[in-house]
Amino acid sequence: MEHAEFNKDLLKFLNTSPTPWHAVATMKQRLEAAGFQELDEREDWSLAQGQGYYVIRNGSSIVAFRTGGKDVTISGIRMVGAHTDSPCLKVKPNPELRRKGFFQLGVEVYGGALLNPWFDRDLSLAGRVTVLDGDGKVRDTLVDFRKPVAFIPSLAIHLDREANSNRTVNAQTDLPPILMQVPESDTTSFADMLSHQIEAESGLHVRKVLGYELSFYDAREASFVGLRDEFIASARLDNLLSCYIGLQSLLKASGDEAALLVCNDHEEVGSMSAEGAQGPFLTAVLDRWAGPGKARAIARSMMVSADNAHGVHPNYMDKHDENHGPILNQGPVIKVNHNQRYATNSRSAAVYRHISDELGLPHQTFVVRSDMGCGSTIGPLTAGNLGVTTLDIGVPQFGMHSIRELIGTEDGFTLFRVLTEFMQREQVF
Repeated sequence: MEHAEFNKDLLKFLNTSPTPWHAVATMKQRLEAAGFQELDEREDWSLAQGQGYYVIRNGSSIVAFRTGGKDVTISGIRMVGAHTDSPCLKVKPNPELRRKGFFQLGVEVYGGALLNPWFDRDLSLAGRVTVLDGDGKVRDTLVDFRKPVAFIPSLAIHLDREANSNRTVNAQTDLPPILMQVPESDTTSFADMLSHQIEAESGLHVRKVLGYELSFYDAREASFVGLRDEFIASARLDNLLSCYIGLQSLLKASGDEAALLVCNDHEEVGSMSAEGAQGPFLTAVLDRWAGPGKARAIARSMMVSADNAHGVHPNYMDKHDENHGPILNQGPVIKVNHNQRYATNSRSAAVYRHISDELGLPHQTFVVRSDMGCGSTIGPLTAGNLGVTTLDIGVPQFGMHSIRELIGTEDGFTLFRVLTEFMQREQVF
């Protein structure tokens, strides 16, 4: 895959993945097109060497792997991890609000969202809906309105003279989006709207909406930005970019060595769930793959936790340590925190640097300022659960946790090239 093709395909992936469920569905399609076989956790598994498999849990997390051509207890596994979720506004269970003829939906803030950029945006809506279908069966289905259906208007400066100097956002009262105007006598329910949208999208007859997990998202598609197109702007770059890079690396790798990609949901809210990185999903898959030899396999394995990094913002350069400020388009960022907010150690960092140097590709290092707090990733959680040597790395970006984020066009492709080599390398250590 060439550089230009990689970035154009990345935009397609982002545009078809407005929620974790859509991202996993997109990855499933691509894996099946490459010959990977789906495994069901409820059934027995019979794994063959030299084959590709994938497992989905909750529709929002996925583990895909190649078994390689050797005994995994001898070869170890080259693992890459990322997460499918992003901060957003999720619709509440009883969301309808009718005020002054405006139909609005109550929302809950998911994760550590940067809220101000959500105002004055064309918003669409997507997610998973659980319904009672025409045959009386309970089933899940995906929905995506795919057009602007909502808006959160700012309060005019004339009515809030301190908006530019002292603005705060009340998540309960300021964020309910406006979807339409309705007469006072209107009794249309949000469930009715969902039923009509599902039937229009898929032809599925819906007797009743039983539940949903729906998110608003920026209706504008991902795009190239800059006079020289050196940037990509999109929603959910944190962390669908890493999901895409990991997937492409797994598909591109030779398949001779055992390699695995895990993309977990719920990283933005702590990862403690059945399908999150603190949960048992990955461990359960490895137990069934490696069996009694799992401990030996893990001892010969390495995990690369890929999650975006904070690039140096030219307007806020003092927010970075002067010797550890990643620059967009100058290489992926090895993330180091000696208090174990990142799982990188000298050994795992050396593996990445060595491969990157062999390929003649750039890399950078990030350490948070000593007087500031540090975020975290699935890296320490996975390392703690499995006991696997782990590296935390990511593409530098601007606007992390905003509704629209920015990366350089070079860094994702660079990380893809290194991770592809990592996934097919015969000897990691």
